[in-house]
Amino acid sequence: MTLADPDRPEVQLSLMTHDETAPVVPVASIEVEDVDAAYAAAKASGAEIVHELTDEEWGVRRFFVRDPSGHVVNVLSH
Repeated sequence: MTLADPDRPEVQLSLMTHDETAPVVPVASIEVEDVDAAYAAAKASGAEIVHELTDEEWGVRRFFVRDPSGHVVNVLSH
């Protein structure tokens, strides 16, 4: 489920219980301007990529990365 303010639709909160195309459910999603640059930076830093950079059929390009605390974060661009 995604919740958004009608006056500021770019500000969204999505609640997930499962993910159709990824091996885990992320604890948070962060939209970035350039997901390819974010992916390159994550790879260069040695971060664990949990779900490789993917063009999803619903219109987002995304990857999942595990943060130092072990949480999985979905990084995406529309």
